[in-house]
Amino acid sequence: MTYLNAKGEPTEALKNVSFNIDKGDFISLVGPSGCGKSTMLRIICDLLQPTQGEVIISGYTPREERLSHSFGMVFQSAVLFDWRTVRKNICLPLELQKMSKKEQKKRSDEVLELVGLTDYADHYPYQLSGGMQQRVGIARALALDPPILLMDEPFSALDEFTREKLNDDILKIWRQTHKTVIFITHNIQEAVYLSDKVAVFSPHPGRLSAMVDITLPRPRRKEMRYTPECNALVEHIRGCFEGV
Repeated sequence: MTYLNAKGEPTEALKNVSFNIDKGDFISLVGPSGCGKSTMLRIICDLLQPTQGEVIISGYTPREERLSHSFGMVFQSAVLFDWRTVRKNICLPLELQKMSKKEQKKRSDEVLELVGLTDYADHYPYQLSGGMQQRVGIARALALDPPILLMDEPFSALDEFTREKLNDDILKIWRQTHKTVIFITHNIQEAVYLSDKVAVFSPHPGRLSAMVDITLPRPRRKEMRYTPECNALVEHIRGCFEGV
């Protein structure tokens, strides 16, 4: 993937990146800023067009998958509309698909229960904590029941206690929904704790340095974060970075 910089000169954002993701995998992308993680995510979901190579998703192009609503996207901030209630924020993609009010209510009830916010359906974003706002963002991404959930550093702005709680929440949602999750984080321990595989990206230009299988048993438990096995995986991944 090549961009033109401010001087009009070509700059390689990604080079020779190739990997496979199995259906239902939880895969994390880790690496320093500027190594192409978010660019990779945007190519996967058809927000960017690669200048070379291709992405194939179950035999289809990213454009075909996007048009069939195969992607749910969760960003660093929840990006909620302040004047809409929690339910109304979640229902926005359903409204755009012109679903009936009855179906919107049914689907929003389902995802509100999934993220533990049933009692907050009629609250407004300003009445929620940062962690609860991110839950609304996750619920909205799940509203159309996409098979693929893309998460771009969704917990990076949260305190450590809230972040660890949401780690466990997203694992619970993943187990219940069987979705394929692609998760960007700068936190190596978080990546190890959540994932089946961790893709290690290195910069200048962005490239895949390693794909590390995470051998910790599932279901994951909080105490696993501090085991020798987890620490060894963290150190192994840290050693995979190149040119940092």
